[in-house]
Amino acid sequence: MTAIGVLLALGLAQRTARIVGVDPAQMWNLCVVSLFAALVGERVLLIVVNWSVLRLHPAWTLGLAMVHHPLVASAGAAVGLATASCFARWRRMPWWSTADALAAPVALGLACEQVGALLAGSGYGTDASAKLPWAVTYTSVMAVRWSGTPIGVPLHPVQAYAALAFFTLAVFLWIWLPARRQPGDVAGMFLIGLGAAIYFTEIWRDPEGRGLVLAGALDGPQIAAVGLVILGGFLLREKKRSAEAFPFPAADGEAQKHSDGERGQI
Repeated sequence: MTAIGVLLALGLAQRTARIVGVDPAQMWNLCVVSLFAALVGERVLLIVVNWSVLRLHPAWTLGLAMVHHPLVASAGAAVGLATASCFARWRRMPWWSTADALAAPVALGLACEQVGALLAGSGYGTDASAKLPWAVTYTSVMAVRWSGTPIGVPLHPVQAYAALAFFTLAVFLWIWLPARRQPGDVAGMFLIGLGAAIYFTEIWRDPEGRGLVLAGALDGPQIAAVGLVILGGFLLREKKRSAEAFPFPAADGEAQKHSDGERGQI
């Protein structure tokens, strides 16, 4: 499901890039390079953390891709974001428009990833009443081995809640993108929506291994979600158009060439 989400996100990014006037080929390259970097970052983190065990069982390295944990996802996202920033700077892509074009595709990819998590039992929910019509009960020992998922216990399908929230966010951002008020607004709204979705779905997600703070009132992902909302509000502020037109230093002739090219695409 994650692979399907990646393919759908790449396809949608080609459409959103054209809407905001970014070269679709460069957008494709940015997505592929960033995704590869994120996967490598996650794998390196898992190898470092589990090095003492992997030295005794090297073959287990092949199974690390199945590990589903907030810290691993955060590390991958950080590496992917840093790589995307460096690539955009190198290829002189308009920063805010590129971020806007990526918002809906990333939300769509996250929705598919959560569907996969639901099927695998990763990031499972809290104990639900047996009378809850939509409760899910896992029976496969693979869910226990990889995620510690309780077997035979009705659980909140919190992954489905998150998938629905992310998919709704993706549709909203896709519809709003052509009518954005200024570059960066769609990216800012994406961060706000993402933070809200993470914060509220964590209420029904099992807290095991998620870094509880304040006597269990909050967990690690919820604290990160608050940061995303604040950052999203920061991006929604008024920005100077001159900074969007060509975000990185360039010679006068080169800046004029890029500016003319963007006007032609629009």
